[in-house]
Amino acid sequence: MVNKTLEDIPGVGPAIAEKLREAGYDDLMAIAVASPADVAEKCEIGDKKAADIIEGAKVCADIGNFETGEDILERRKSVTKLTTGSKAVDELLGGGLESQAITEFFGEFGSSKTQICFQLAVNATLPEEMGGFDSEVVIIDTENTFRPERIVQMSNYLGIDPAEVLKKIHVARAFNSQHQILLVDKAMELSKTKKIKLLIVDSLTSHFRAEYIGRGALAERQQMLNRHMHDLLSFATLNNAAIAVTNQVSSKPDAFFGDPTRPIGGHIVGHTATFRIYLRKGKAGKRVARLIDSPNMPEGEAVFTITEDGIKD
Repeated sequence: MVNKTLEDIPGVGPAIAEKLREAGYDDLMAIAVASPADVAEKCEIGDKKAADIIEGAKVCADIGNFETGEDILERRKSVTKLTTGSKAVDELLGGGLESQAITEFFGEFGSSKTQICFQLAVNATLPEEMGGFDSEVVIIDTENTFRPERIVQMSNYLGIDPAEVLKKIHVARAFNSQHQILLVDKAMELSKTKKIKLLIVDSLTSHFRAEYIGRGALAERQQMLNRHMHDLLSFATLNNAAIAVTNQVSSKPDAFFGDPTRPIGGHIVGHTATFRIYLRKGKAGKRVARLIDSPNMPEGEAVFTITEDGIKD
C-alpha cells in the first residue's frame, strides 16, 4: 500500500486522480474507507464509477479481506490511550480514551460533559509519558461553549505553558448540521500538516435535533447522523486518533426520543460509538461516570469531581 499511488487503482487515470486529490482523497486508505455517494458527489463522477474506484482502492490497500485474530492483535498494538485526568475513569475505560475509537459522553445539563472535553484537550497536548498524545487537538463547537480561560486554569495546574497549549487547540464553531459535517473534512485536511490525535465534537446532536423536527424528518436526520459518525470513525482510523463526542439526553419519555436518560441519536449513534459513558450528578458536588457500552470492558461506575484545576478523583 505504501508504494502504490492513486493511478494504480484500476480505471483511475490522471484526470480522475486529480479530481480525487482535489477532493481530499490523496491516499488509498482514504478512498478505501469512503462511501461511494461521498466520492461521487465530491469528485463529480457517477455512483457506479465511484463504487468501482473504492473497490479497487481496497484491493490496492489490501483491506477488506479476512484476518486472523493474531493479525488484529498485532495491529492493535498501535492503539494508544489518553488519560482523562481521573484514575478511576481511566480504569473504567481500560486505561483511558482509546485511539481509533469514538467515546460518547452523554448526560443531562450540568453533568460535566464539556468540562471533560476541556480536560481531554489539555491532556492530549501532554507528553506520552504523562498519559497524553503529544499532539494537537481539533474541537468542533456546536453550542459556543469553548472557553479558553478553562484551558488556562487546567494548564496552570499541570505546570505547562497555557499559551503553548492554546496554540495546539484548533476550535471551529459549527453553525448548523451541514457545517458540522463539513468541519470533519476540514479537520482531515488539517491532519495532513499537523499531528491531530484528538477530535472533539461538543455536542454531537444539538444541531440535528433542532433542524430535523418531527417524525417526518427522522429518517433524514438519522441518515445524516450516520454519515457524520462514520466520517468521525474514518478520521480516527486514518490518524490513529481518539474521538470524543458529547450528547444530550431526552427531556421527556415519548415514542420519538425514548426514556429520560436515553441519549439522542438512537441506534445510529449507539452502534457507531465504541464506548458510551453516562454522566450524572452525585452527592456533595461529585460526578458519576457509568460505562454502559464497550467492546471489551465490563459495565461499571467511577466517581470524580470537577474543580477549578480540572478533573480529579
